[in-house]
Amino acid sequence: MLDGKKTLFSGMQATGNLTLGNYLGALKNWVTISDDYQTFFSVVDMHSITVRQDPAELRKRARTLLTLYIAAGLDPEKNCIYYQSHVSGHAELAWILNCFTYMGELNRMTQFKDKAAKHADNINAGLFTYPVLMAADILLYQADVVPVGIDQMQHLELTRDIAIRFNNIYGDVFTVPEAYIGKAGAKIMSLQDPAKKMSKSDENPNGSIYLMDDPDTIIRKCKRAVTDSEGIILYRDEQPGVKNLIDIYCACTGKTPAEVEKEFDGKGYGDFKMAVGEAVGGVLKPLQDRFADLSKNKEYLDKVIKENAEKASYFSNKTLRKVQKKVGFPERIR
Repeated sequence: MLDGKKTLFSGMQATGNLTLGNYLGALKNWVTISDDYQTFFSVVDMHSITVRQDPAELRKRARTLLTLYIAAGLDPEKNCIYYQSHVSGHAELAWILNCFTYMGELNRMTQFKDKAAKHADNINAGLFTYPVLMAADILLYQADVVPVGIDQMQHLELTRDIAIRFNNIYGDVFTVPEAYIGKAGAKIMSLQDPAKKMSKSDENPNGSIYLMDDPDTIIRKCKRAVTDSEGIILYRDEQPGVKNLIDIYCACTGKTPAEVEKEFDGKGYGDFKMAVGEAVGGVLKPLQDRFADLSKNKEYLDKVIKENAEKASYFSNKTLRKVQKKVGFPERIR
């Protein structure tokens, strides 16, 4: 609890290009709830190197992601927006927490199994202990709540287990975080395979709409979206492609599925897909314009990066010094 508000932590990896799904499902939601919490939004670049990265490209993507946080509406004066790698407490606390995490717990992590299968030539220790670094990210700021998707819920449960275990040994050191339960962000599926989420790592570029896609590209991708042969626009599980497009349209226009069904009653998929593409373009244009303006202002962005890293370090050091003392590390001479 800081300044009378509960603390919220979240972050995104600095890999790939953010999609419409990332925006509607998470980033837009962060902006909506940010005034209600003391917030820490990290560009989690340390997590990114569990998979081999091109160094120059990673630095570029990290800066792009931080800029997009601001362009989407997160005010860096009110929200701590920072690079994970600029705050050494993340790595320092992760090492300590590694010593309070059991191999059996990490062996049960399904994401490790999935990623190890995809990157069989690089099954590194960082990939295995990734959930401990995630626990450190959260516990370092005494986060009360963490917005997580279903795929990260297992990691949050491990974070809670580690915090409770540490507290049982050393007293009340860590806040035990809860999953953020609020209005869920829209769950956007792939345009080419509506059975899976729209993803930054989709090998089919037509499956995802990226935040920097121009209007023509957005329209083209929507026109190519998988539907079916039924030719009617109804919000039902039997038509997953159409249902996904309705979800996108609703998220962009604020309409309900019933209103969308009524609006396009008697119309074909061509008209509907065009309307979806135009709605998406209308939502993304202000963000794209703001991003372009911010990107030109190097001095401002550098100032944000420096000041927010200092702010994150200040709060993280409070927790880190307490933890170091509890486990018996010698106090620093000041």
